[in-house]
Amino acid sequence: MDLITIALYLTIVVIALTIHEFCHAWAGHMLGDITAKSEGRLTLNPVAHIDPFSTLLLPAALIFLGSPVVFGAAKPVPFNPYAVRYGKWGAALIAVAGPLSNLMMATVVGLYLRVVDISGVTGQFLLQFVLINLAFFVFNMIPIPPLDGSRVLYAVLPSKLQDIMDQIERYGIIVIFAFLIIFYQVFSPFILSMVTGIATLILGRPPTL
Repeated sequence: MDLITIALYLTIVVIALTIHEFCHAWAGHMLGDITAKSEGRLTLNPVAHIDPFSTLLLPAALIFLGSPVVFGAAKPVPFNPYAVRYGKWGAALIAVAGPLSNLMMATVVGLYLRVVDISGVTGQFLLQFVLINLAFFVFNMIPIPPLDGSRVLYAVLPSKLQDIMDQIERYGIIVIFAFLIIFYQVFSPFILSMVTGIATLILGRPPTL
């Protein structure tokens, strides 16, 4: 894979993650928490959100190696659970705001591709935009700390299991790497099939790169 293609993919990743993190910050702000705003995260400026390793180097390596699932992450948006309205349900709303933004972006661009025939480099770029955003949506909704889906699960679990999830979440990116290394072969076909299925529903046809 040439450097121009990788650069285009990384452009999509940066856009997807910037809007993802901004939506976390915006949801927290709407629910009464000013933490993200006070730390400069209530912005669409990518510089405030990207992490050189997890936002750029990690997805670039996965793309270069031909991984069917591209994973990347930005700097987590901070929030104060005691300042958020609706308690743990408010925290769950903040969490799902990020993945839902990826689903929304994929849906808008996918529906555009459904009604407008775009070929060549532009068409491939937009299709990759759809697929990468859907991959972020599906992956982040897996209910394993510190992924966003875990906050939804956290809201319904009894306190003892919440304590266990709190312990797991402290290890952050280490947990994600362990998950990818140990369970990659098990979960990558599931993630790929989910992404393909949702993309087919949006596009009205199976995605063909």
